[in-house]
Amino acid sequence: MMPHKFNASRRHKFEKKRQKVTNWRVYNEGLRQRGDVTIWLSPEVADKWLADKRQTPGGQPTYSDMAISVCLTLGMVFKQPLRQTQGLVGSLARLMGLDVPVPDFSTLSRRGAGLSMPEKSKAQRAGPIELVVDSTGLKIFGEGEWLQNKHKTKAKRKSWRKLHLGLDLTTGDIVCSDLTKDDVGDPTALPELLDQIEAPVSRFLADGAYDGDPTSDLLVDRFGEAIEIVIPPPITAVLSLDAARDPTPRDKHIAEIRDKGRLAWQVSSGYNHRSRGEAQIGRLKMVISPKLKARNFPNQKTEVRIGTNILNKMNGLGRAKYEAVA
Repeated sequence: MMPHKFNASRRHKFEKKRQKVTNWRVYNEGLRQRGDVTIWLSPEVADKWLADKRQTPGGQPTYSDMAISVCLTLGMVFKQPLRQTQGLVGSLARLMGLDVPVPDFSTLSRRGAGLSMPEKSKAQRAGPIELVVDSTGLKIFGEGEWLQNKHKTKAKRKSWRKLHLGLDLTTGDIVCSDLTKDDVGDPTALPELLDQIEAPVSRFLADGAYDGDPTSDLLVDRFGEAIEIVIPPPITAVLSLDAARDPTPRDKHIAEIRDKGRLAWQVSSGYNHRSRGEAQIGRLKMVISPKLKARNFPNQKTEVRIGTNILNKMNGLGRAKYEAVA
């Protein structure tokens, strides 16, 4: 059997972390507030609960988009279906003494499709964004599994959606998100993700699915040639023909991996920070569950947008401040 320390000389030694949390009291209080179930609607919400009268012909809406988003958010936080969400919001209105109508479950379902969400709260940042992009699959709630268990039918291929997320490494906020069909590839969904970002991006991290000239050309066209692209090339990747004269960033990654090894390249390039995007996807699945409740695609996109807003608010409550350690 090979001794444990036989390859010790070739293993990469990880340095001790050089930053520490400086606001533990505030950070712990923020984590505690994430579980606080105190609910209260501000007077501004009650004033904007009803929709403004429109001048165009047709039926007049009763509830504003903000009222629908508040109801759907409460339903997602407490894991309630639409009918139970209607009862929850009605009981809160009675407890608070608010004389406002409560949307019924059919209105929530109908208005949820294509709902315009309020602007995301933008955390203060000192510079450009360091963007981490990743994707995952979400199952669709349907009758397939129920029929299989109830009537012992043949298992069908389970349908699912693909969730794409963009994370700001500095603040930890989700700055862009999109839900697509399962046949849409990661590079294909990237342009619509980048359309949601208004700030400049100095660094882009993603897995090997984004490797290729289309992704690099798109990022350079959107954010300039100064952007640092950190995408791991495949094992079979080779240098370009002009690598000796004018190496591309991909050529530099390939050369460094050959010289130092893939683990050392991950540390030196900062690729290990991409794990924060995977952790945020795990938290999002805890919020909206790994299975989408909505049946149609527009409502599913709204469900994901509400989940990202909830996660950003939770992240803001427990955001830690770090300082460098000499």
